[in-house]
Amino acid sequence: MARTLTVALATAMTLALTQVPAAQADSGPVVRTDKGAVRGKVTETVRTFGSIPFAAAPTGENRWRDPRPVTPWPGVRDATTPAPVCAQTPQLGEPGSDVEDCLYLNVTTPARNSPRPRPVMVWIHGGGFISGSASGYDARWLATSNDAVVVTVNYRLGVFGYFGYPGLTGSGAFGLADQQAALRWVQRNIRAFGGNARDVTVLGESAGGLSVCAQLASPGAAGLFGKAVIQSGPCGLSVPDPAVPGGLQTFWKPREEVEKQGAGLRLGCSDLACLRALPVSRLLQVHGEFAQPAFHTRVLPIDPHSAQDTGRMHRVPTLVGSTHDEMTLYAGLLYPERIPDDGFAAKAAQVFGEQLGAQVVARYPVNGNADARDELAAALTDRSWSCPTHETRQRLSRRMPVAGYEFADRNVPMFFPGMPPFPGGYQAFHASELPLLFDFGVPLTAGQRELSDYMVSAWGRFARTGDPGWRAEVQSLAAGAVGPADFSKDHKCEFWEAL
Repeated sequence: MARTLTVALATAMTLALTQVPAAQADSGPVVRTDKGAVRGKVTETVRTFGSIPFAAAPTGENRWRDPRPVTPWPGVRDATTPAPVCAQTPQLGEPGSDVEDCLYLNVTTPARNSPRPRPVMVWIHGGGFISGSASGYDARWLATSNDAVVVTVNYRLGVFGYFGYPGLTGSGAFGLADQQAALRWVQRNIRAFGGNARDVTVLGESAGGLSVCAQLASPGAAGLFGKAVIQSGPCGLSVPDPAVPGGLQTFWKPREEVEKQGAGLRLGCSDLACLRALPVSRLLQVHGEFAQPAFHTRVLPIDPHSAQDTGRMHRVPTLVGSTHDEMTLYAGLLYPERIPDDGFAAKAAQVFGEQLGAQVVARYPVNGNADARDELAAALTDRSWSCPTHETRQRLSRRMPVAGYEFADRNVPMFFPGMPPFPGGYQAFHASELPLLFDFGVPLTAGQRELSDYMVSAWGRFARTGDPGWRAEVQSLAAGAVGPADFSKDHKCEFWEAL
């Protein structure tokens, strides 16, 4: 790590010399970046700047290339509209997009001037590496409550971000390279928005949390951030493989496999030039087939799960957490019909394999509500999310300060449309903490609003100090019930780790 620290210091010194002058940091609607001026919107409480390009359009010859520099623009660029949504197919009630020119970011700051540079929080959105956008997250609460600058970033998704092909430089890791380009833009420009480039926290949820793991493991991210938050995206996250009973799929894939997969595409093309010329709509037909970032690449030399186990990660304070009932969301989608209690054993054998399935049935006995989907979801939550989250905390804490949380409020309204009924409700489902950190327009109770204030302040305190403010190894977060969690016991991690 000595070499990593040396590189980090050198990078920080170089970036410090290229900062926009401090005099440019004021409370007006026009800000000068290194590529040109932008005009945002100013209200009584916040300033917002949208659609700021941090890399050239990844179109034409730039499709499936690492991000290229932006061409400077004359005059003042309009930054009053949010960043566009990167090309993707419809997911969970959200419309798709055919916009390939999408490498833009949004900046939110308090409206008033600050006598000193503010801490910076860079948000990487989730969406399984195939969906989501920077503009889906209204960051006003985080910015105003914490006197911080919040940046939300886009990155290429699916076939546009994680496609590989033999001989193609950067195969399978273009989306991760985009995230680093956005972090480098922050280093060069955030001072002009009132932010402190030496006090950057990178945060992400779901695929965004996995992305934070990747950046922690990436040599190219050295010096680009000093603290990290991993929400519902532990480095060893693995989900059931529907093709193999008892099998698991990780979210990381060797570059060699991704290149072989790309070479086998049947889209009427026999070479890369032809593929680069295809319309977005044609590539979206195979969008979901490329949802795993590649390692053995320049951006990601080894997979983050191995990196966390061997210590080959940047050593920065890290906050790692999950929701109590992560898999209810996916169980509702995968198993929309009731599973009778007497059908639990067969379904468990199908999902976990015959031998492990029998152990799961014994460890997660049915509760008598005549629907075993909640028991199945609990087992999948513990195996795929909670215990890997516990593992990430344990491994990282050997070498860096680590804090933990579990979002356990089971009454947040389901905000994904069209979800079927689920036994006992979806409870603290995957992503259910997000409406308490960002203004999603989801109706919250008085207790949940109080919890939201607590969480926003805790995330902000962590961004400032590297400490969210609690002594417990894992803090349980629920309306009216914030306190220590017996996380490993609650999620049967001893059982799952023994496997």
